[in-house]
Amino acid sequence: MINDLSTMACTVLRQDDPAAKVDAGAAVAEAWRAGRIDRIGTCQPPARPARPKRPELRRPGDMPRRRISGLRGRIALLHAVAHIELNAIDLAWDLIARFAGQDLPDEFYADWISVAADEGRHFSAVARRLAELGAAYGDLPAHDGLWQAATDTAGDLTARLAVVPMLLEARGLDVTPGMVAKLRSAGDDQSADILQIIMDEEIGHVAAGLRWFEWCCMRQGMPPVSRWHQLVGAYFKGHLKPPFNHDARRQAGMERKYYQPDA
Repeated sequence: MINDLSTMACTVLRQDDPAAKVDAGAAVAEAWRAGRIDRIGTCQPPARPARPKRPELRRPGDMPRRRISGLRGRIALLHAVAHIELNAIDLAWDLIARFAGQDLPDEFYADWISVAADEGRHFSAVARRLAELGAAYGDLPAHDGLWQAATDTAGDLTARLAVVPMLLEARGLDVTPGMVAKLRSAGDDQSADILQIIMDEEIGHVAAGLRWFEWCCMRQGMPPVSRWHQLVGAYFKGHLKPPFNHDARRQAGMERKYYQPDA
């Protein structure tokens, strides 16, 4: 039986069926909690995770605008969320495998295994809701920009933490309340409740990213805030713009000096 964490993470990444990927990740998380994984290992993850044949992947600029109006609009929104969550599963397991062997404490792996398991539950919840609405993940096109952050930061753990949890996932905290409100105004409390649960748990994911980013900066003797701005400037094309969910960011431990340095 394989009890090497990085090899098990790579196995999750090589699952092309989303349900199988979720199940494989849950099994690894359970094995870790039960103490059945006795070494980290150094398995090199694939450059891209395995994915199903559908959905069709397009460039972000080629995606149609989403409107939360009517059933089609709500399905389109949930489909986009499902795609984000599937990417989030892979991003967490890639983080675990790609940066294994860098003298990281067990607490680091415990945090990201927990994050990966959360993302699997999030994907499954959204997929079930899509099925209730007569749709499925893969029915609509999705953009392929999400994995670019992983590719760009493949050689630098500090950059990966700065860009994925502290920038991209934190942005999810900003925009989700508006989506929840629109779903409720459309009378779809079931979908709204799912997105609210996802957002509440993503606060912990942003907190984990911040915690380990600052840990890496301390190990490197670098000031975290200025280092974060340096990395975001190097890897993120664009500017951080409001609205900001200040309360959720505060709960995650992210002070405004990170995202609003001039405020």
